[in-house]
Amino acid sequence: MLVMRKTQMTTFEQASIADFEKQMLEHLAEFSPPLFKTVGEEQMRKVIRFGRDRADHYGFTLRGPVRFYLELMLLFGSHFDTDPQYPWAAEILTRQNSGPQMQRAERLYKKTLDYQEKVAGPEDAYALRALRNISVLARQPLALSSENFIPAMRQEIVRVYPQKAVYVGDEGIEALIRKGIDGAHKQHFSTVRGVTLVIVLMLAFGHGCGADPLYPWIARTLKDEAITDPEARANRLEKKALTWLEHVLAYFDRGGQA
Repeated sequence: MLVMRKTQMTTFEQASIADFEKQMLEHLAEFSPPLFKTVGEEQMRKVIRFGRDRADHYGFTLRGPVRFYLELMLLFGSHFDTDPQYPWAAEILTRQNSGPQMQRAERLYKKTLDYQEKVAGPEDAYALRALRNISVLARQPLALSSENFIPAMRQEIVRVYPQKAVYVGDEGIEALIRKGIDGAHKQHFSTVRGVTLVIVLMLAFGHGCGADPLYPWIARTLKDEAITDPEARANRLEKKALTWLEHVLAYFDRGGQA
């Protein structure tokens, strides 16, 4: 994933931004084929520009660290740097005085490997199982109620994705749930199912999924002026999320073949 070579230790003053963008399009198409295929080339260009700006904000200006930052966006969502699911990323990124960018990128890389081993699992087995659990959950009547919603939702996340729940811890999971509740209220989703939907989307795609260039279908649905009823909007969003999950799971069921 991140191999620091001398050829990567060049800044964008030394190399063409257009060339870098072209190289990243090719690299990200190989890094995550199903996501690249779903997003498309033009939208992925926006992702690259967004990621390059965010990486620069944290002092990442060399090709290797910037490329790795883009990889992390595809793994964890474009707003992983502020996501309560990944506090270790924020800690490393924001401590710019803790060392040069190559050193911070290496620390970030090692922590990512640890996360992938314990949370994603061998060949992403845990992550794929969690996506299947989420797909099943979305098709079933919810047993949750508004009373004691947070602890009940936390237990549901433990059931759906136990490896992530253990790694993130109760504090991080609860922070994610509260962000989801707040996000649902801003969309005027009043039902337990609508609130749960937002939390599950954040769990799967990152806490900033509503404004993530990797998942433009979420923002388009939330801003669709043709849908005036909030619950109708939530239902449309749920259907689109299930369609996305079906495509991704089908890709891996075919053995990763296009």
